[in-house]
Amino acid sequence: MSASTIEKRTLRDGAFGHATALSCRECGHQIDLGPHYACPECFGPLEIAYDFPAVTREEIEAGPRNIWRYKALLPVPSDIETSPNMEPGFTRLLKAHNLGRELGIENLWVKDDSTNPTNSFKDRVVACALSAARELDAKVFACPSTGNLANAVAAAGARAGIKTVVFIPSNLEQPKQVNSAIYTENLVAVDGNYDDVNKLASEIAGEEDGWAFVNVNVRPYYAEGSKTLGYEIAEQLGWRLPDQIVIPVASGSQLTKVDKAFQELIKLGLVEEKPYKVFGAQAEGCSPVSVAFKSGVDAIRPVKPDTIAKSLAIGNPADGIYVLDVCKRTGGAVEDITDDEVREAIVLLARTEGVFTETAGGTTVGVLKKLVETGQLDPFLETVVINTGHGLKTLDAISDRVGARATIAPAYDAFVAANIV
Repeated sequence: MSASTIEKRTLRDGAFGHATALSCRECGHQIDLGPHYACPECFGPLEIAYDFPAVTREEIEAGPRNIWRYKALLPVPSDIETSPNMEPGFTRLLKAHNLGRELGIENLWVKDDSTNPTNSFKDRVVACALSAARELDAKVFACPSTGNLANAVAAAGARAGIKTVVFIPSNLEQPKQVNSAIYTENLVAVDGNYDDVNKLASEIAGEEDGWAFVNVNVRPYYAEGSKTLGYEIAEQLGWRLPDQIVIPVASGSQLTKVDKAFQELIKLGLVEEKPYKVFGAQAEGCSPVSVAFKSGVDAIRPVKPDTIAKSLAIGNPADGIYVLDVCKRTGGAVEDITDDEVREAIVLLARTEGVFTETAGGTTVGVLKKLVETGQLDPFLETVVINTGHGLKTLDAISDRVGARATIAPAYDAFVAANIV
């Protein structure tokens, strides 16, 4: 369903809510809403422009306990709840006393998105992309993915009754492959890394009619779903912004859209304006944004990913330069850690807060620890760290790190001899 192959069709009134146009992030040129993602003037990325209505806290709080409570701030129709979808969002914000004590952070929260319908934050962005695909009359709902997105697209397509096709690197973790294949018969494994898969998806989107690739030709709508993370954090904190937030970086879209959400809440008068710092987290084996930040350059040099954090393994991140902009503007930073530190952080979060995170969350918690140790993050300020997915998806990463402490005979003497406690 690319701009070059889809026939122009008339959108119903309010198809994209209060969205007014697609606006270029580079030159500001605007075009009509539709299946477009690149500016026709400068080829820069497009994002959604809005004419927001007056929105009150009370109106939001009266909404459903999912992302549609924020529908007035998203590119979705006012009747979005009537369309079959996964109803993601409004996940728990946990006060992390134990983890905070372990890391020396006085006021720490974990935003736990592992409790979404397919156990990752990708359900948020896919819900918005699905709405756009419906309004644009797509026949196939598709994506290139490092795993979690494939899970979310396949499940959402099944719920909506639309054909799905999901493309993944062939070396993806087996649990993520199963979590996609259970929802669709069209799981396609591609020999190559994510960037190879994404290139193939872009080629298909340019040639095939009726295909909505969530993170290609409907990407502007898809990306807006990440804003709901920022909205929820502010609402769950009592309608205030945190002082510091640590966010994983794959394409970089999630980080930039959480910042966008905070800015929108300020402009709408829903939260008090205040300084906040945004920090990005990457794994050392795929850290092009972190490398650029530390080098003080404004360009991202693509890399070939080599890390256990496969959901973050995007060597040429589309929003990388915008991550740099946000982190520099807010006084934050982008940091990276080794795979061993990722594994250690997965175990640390589980044994302090009872939250089993995947490798992306291990990356974020591990970077949080490093930021405190290096003095980049203030341990006395209110801090939020985002957990984007469930650890059951990446069992291989820690299977050799945990297990039975002892194997004993079914006898009390054997228990005593094992010196368990």
